[in-house]
Amino acid sequence: MSKIDFIQTPDAPAAIGPYAQGVIAGGLIFTSGQIPLTTDGKIVSDDVREQTAQVFANLKAVLESAGSSLAKVVKATVFLVDMSDFPVVNEVYVNAFADHRPARSTVQVARLPRDAKVEIEVTALV
Repeated sequence: MSKIDFIQTPDAPAAIGPYAQGVIAGGLIFTSGQIPLTTDGKIVSDDVREQTAQVFANLKAVLESAGSSLAKVVKATVFLVDMSDFPVVNEVYVNAFADHRPARSTVQVARLPRDAKVEIEVTALV
């Protein structure tokens, strides 16, 4: 059986439920979905652009605490409450990843935790 390590960093918001910020297994990092919480547990704002930027700051912190980075992401899943926010979220997404283009799925959902507008989870190489 492969070893599993759990990621916990104070540089990203604590999990709001019984789960880890991320898990390392088999040379991969699987992050839990990140919503736009600051490290003190508050939603950054109601603006989807600011929310998406905060989500990427959280993902970056989780990945870096495990020795990885956004440049090592192989797959991203984006959850949106309103698909009409997709163009704005996509702009922030492109800026976060620069020239790196991981595989991606984007889905619209009925509701997200804390009534966030966006949640993103990623899988990355260690």
